[in-house]
Amino acid sequence: MDRCPGRRPGPLSPPLPPAGAGRGTSRRSAGTLVRGALLSLAFVCFTVSSAAPTGAASRQQPAAPGVDAAREAESTAAGHERQDSAAAVNSAAAIPAPPPAASGPLVARDARLAGDAQRTRLVIDLDRAVEFRVFILANPYRVVLDLPDVQFALKPDVATRRRGLVSALRFGVFAPGKARMVLEATGPVAVDRAYVLDATADEPARLVIDLVASDAETVARAATATPPAAPSPARPAAAADGDDRPVIVLDPGHGGIDSGTTGYSAFTEKTIVLETALALREKLEKSGAYRVVMTRSTDTFVALGERVRIARANRAALFVSLHADALARGDGKATGASVYTLSETASDADAARLAESENKADLIAGVDLSDESDAVAGILVELAHRETRAFSSLFARTLVGAMKTEIRTHRSPLKSAGFRVLRAHDVPSVLVELGYMSSPEDRKQLTSEAWRERLAGAAARAIDAFFAARGLNRTAPAAPESPAAIVSR
Repeated sequence: MDRCPGRRPGPLSPPLPPAGAGRGTSRRSAGTLVRGALLSLAFVCFTVSSAAPTGAASRQQPAAPGVDAAREAESTAAGHERQDSAAAVNSAAAIPAPPPAASGPLVARDARLAGDAQRTRLVIDLDRAVEFRVFILANPYRVVLDLPDVQFALKPDVATRRRGLVSALRFGVFAPGKARMVLEATGPVAVDRAYVLDATADEPARLVIDLVASDAETVARAATATPPAAPSPARPAAAADGDDRPVIVLDPGHGGIDSGTTGYSAFTEKTIVLETALALREKLEKSGAYRVVMTRSTDTFVALGERVRIARANRAALFVSLHADALARGDGKATGASVYTLSETASDADAARLAESENKADLIAGVDLSDESDAVAGILVELAHRETRAFSSLFARTLVGAMKTEIRTHRSPLKSAGFRVLRAHDVPSVLVELGYMSSPEDRKQLTSEAWRERLAGAAARAIDAFFAARGLNRTAPAAPESPAAIVSR
């Protein structure tokens, strides 16, 4: 009987005596040999049993803070290599089959960075192995990791982690069925290795990416050789035959991997503006006077250029982009909503700052902008169409007037700047900053359903007035409330 079940032959096993070694020995010598063999066997069984995991209490404990994640991943890789070697050397020893692939959505549980300014490793814990695509972008330098439909259940502080060659990272939905993680690099980098380790009984699957310091020329060649795949363009909404109602395109800013600002709070701009856009869509659709198209109706990323294309493809009569602002700590206080129109020269320093920030949305999401310059230049030339700009200004003034009756507005609510999302030269377009998430007072309003309803009502009345002035109303919208009724509320 095997006194140590499950023990594999190894260097600690007692050596077998050579053939014939028992001949001519005394019974006492034979007994000594037997006792020695039993003692050795007992020692081996004790050693193996002590090293083997026994139940949940023996599972690998989480690494203490500061433990190098690179060492952890290398240890896991070495374990897989030892397992493969054991199977090759001793085919009679059964290696447990890997667990069957789990069903349901794939979840990323944790992400860690390790390394220094010459070599940095990213390790992502996943429910199971996954196919992925990684590439480099320049100007600025970014490492982009594309995944299938992954749900990120990462700790809140993951986005603020920085180490070695990585100064920041962000993650989220990039397109339907596609997730993305973007690592902002401190300079030119290259992907040295990228691989996935399968899950084991005690360890999750791990996606490992090794980055090394590089140079600008090498990165430029790599970026040209592997251009990133663009998200699938949104299809324009099909108009019913004979439906000549004006098309309103509502554009909730940010989304997916791009959360927008938080104002140092637990709320995100992308969620607030989406909820506001949905409330406004409901108001407009109930009137029956318009067809409403959303650039996004879920938490997904849409590139700035694609938002403009959606408006033009649908022959929009009005484009309304919704955002929320925030000031950096120490930059003073500001409150209230503002409405922006397009201008090549910003109306003030705050407008210039905001436009620069909002125009970085594609960079944040890892979109390659190298081919955008010519298209933008052509659109800027076409902005000489004064009619479109005049209608944009008209609606901006109308909207500010309506909002002042319902919500707090900025002390200078009409502004202009060079927002990329407003560059549809043939579509009257405005960008509405609903308020400042850095202001506790504004943030309380922005997260209030009652406030959203008031804002949506004011915007719907402004849209009615705008199209009535142009003679484009196709149905009779509800009459706007009288000033007396508004004041009495």
